[in-house]
Amino acid sequence: MLKQGLEQKQTQRLSPLQIQTIKLIELPVQELEQRVREELNNNPVIDDTPQSGGDDSPKDVSISEMEEKETSGGSAEEAYSSYTDDDPTPYYNRSIRNWGKDERPEYNTFSVHQSFTQSLEEQLGFRNLTDHERTVASFIIGSLDDYGYLRRDIESLIDDMAFIGVNTNEKEVEKMISVVQEFEPSGVGARDLRECLLIQLEDKKRTPTIENAIRILKESFDDFSSHHFRHLMAKYRLSEDEMKDVLREIQRLNPHPGGQVEDSYEDRAQQIIPDFNLDYDGGEFILTMPRFSIPELRISHKYSEILETSRYSDKPEQKEAATFVKQKIDSAKWFIEALRQRQNTLESTMKAIVEYQKDYFADGDESSLRPMVLKDIAEMTGFDISTISRVVNSKYVETHFGIFPLKYFFSEGLENSDGEEVSTREIKKELKALVDAEDKHNPLTDDELVDALSAKGYKVARRTVAKYRALLDIPKARLRHSL
Repeated sequence: MLKQGLEQKQTQRLSPLQIQTIKLIELPVQELEQRVREELNNNPVIDDTPQSGGDDSPKDVSISEMEEKETSGGSAEEAYSSYTDDDPTPYYNRSIRNWGKDERPEYNTFSVHQSFTQSLEEQLGFRNLTDHERTVASFIIGSLDDYGYLRRDIESLIDDMAFIGVNTNEKEVEKMISVVQEFEPSGVGARDLRECLLIQLEDKKRTPTIENAIRILKESFDDFSSHHFRHLMAKYRLSEDEMKDVLREIQRLNPHPGGQVEDSYEDRAQQIIPDFNLDYDGGEFILTMPRFSIPELRISHKYSEILETSRYSDKPEQKEAATFVKQKIDSAKWFIEALRQRQNTLESTMKAIVEYQKDYFADGDESSLRPMVLKDIAEMTGFDISTISRVVNSKYVETHFGIFPLKYFFSEGLENSDGEEVSTREIKKELKALVDAEDKHNPLTDDELVDALSAKGYKVARRTVAKYRALLDIPKARLRHSL
C-alpha cells in the first residue's frame, strides 16, 4: 500500500569551487599544464598575457599577498560567493601566480631517450621490405607489450589489420614476426618466456652449454621452470657441473627485453617532473614547488568592464551578453581560486609529510621511515583522508638523495620485540636481505624466515612473511633452489 509522508534529509552538496579544486588536486604537473591550456582556450575572460606594470593598470597579487588579504577580509571562497551585480570582483581575487616572488627555479626531469617503439621502427627502416610488409611489421611492433612480448594471436592481428584496411594472411604475419624477432634487443617479439629465451640463445655462439640449454628449453621447459634439475640431469645425461653451466647461461638472459630501452612517452616519456623540491641545509628543510609552464592567470579587466556597462542596458542583446560574460567570469574565478587552493593543499600536505618523516628526509636511510598512513597526515593538516589520497597520487618530490613518489613514504607498521612500531617497508628490506644472503643450495623456508626475522627483533607471522615475499616477487624456497 502506498503512503505519503514528509521526510527531512541532510545532504552535502559540493560547490563549483570545491569540485574544481578536487579535480585539479588529482592532476600531476604535466596534466595540470594541459588542463590550464584547455581553460584558456575555452574561457575568453581568462587572461594570461604579462601585465605592463603601469600605475593605472590593475595589479596582480602574489599568493602570499592574497593570503594576507584573506586574513584581513575573509576567505577567497566567501569573496566569490558574495559576488553580486552590485559588487564587482575585487582585483586580488582575479589573478593567481603559480610561483612566489623569488626567482623561478627550473624543474628537473629524468632524461628522455629513444623510445622502445621508435628503436624497433628505426631498425625496420633498414630492412628490404615492400611497403605492405613494412605496414604489417609496423602493426606487429605496435602490438608489443611493455616487456617486448607479442601477446596477441595471429588471427586477432589479421582481423585488426583488416579493420583498418590492411589485408594480410597467416603466412605473411608469421614472416613479419620472424623479422621483428631479429631486432635488438634480442628476444623481442616473442610470444612467451620460452620463445624469448630461445631467441636469445639462438643468437649466441654455439657451444656445448648453449646446445644443452636450447634442448632443455625446447623439450623440457616445464621441468626447468619447476626447478626439477635432478630429473633434467638424468634425462639429458648431464653432470652437476654441466647443469650448473646451463643454469648460469640461462640466468644471464633477459626475460623482459622491452625493458632495456626507455619508452619516452610510454609511449609517454618516463619523464617525471617533481611537484616538490626538498633541500636539507644546515639542519633545516627547504621545501619549494618548482616552476612549471603554467602562465600567470587573471580575469581580463576588459570583460569586467563589459559586464559593468551591459548590466544597466535595456537592450536584450546586451543583457544576453552580460549573462554570458557573468557566467564566464564566475567560471574563471572558480578555476583561478581552485588553482590557488590546489597549490596551498599540496604544500600543506608535503610539509606535514616532511615533518612526520624528518629523520628519514635528513639522511635518506630507509630504516628511519616511520609507519605512516593517510589518516596521520589528514589529522596533521585538517584535510579529509580522500584529499590526502588525491594529493599523494601521481605526485613526486626531489630530495638530495633521489626522486620519489609521495606514495613511497606511506606504509603500515608492526611492533618489534621492544614494543616499538616499525615500518613494514623496513621488514620487507630485511626479508629481501635474508633471501639474498641465503644458501641457494638450501634456501630458507617461510618458517625459517619467520625465525630469522624474529632473531632480528621483528615479530611477524608466517602468513605475513608469505605475503611480503609475494609482494617482493620472491619465489617459494623450492623455486629458489639451485645446484
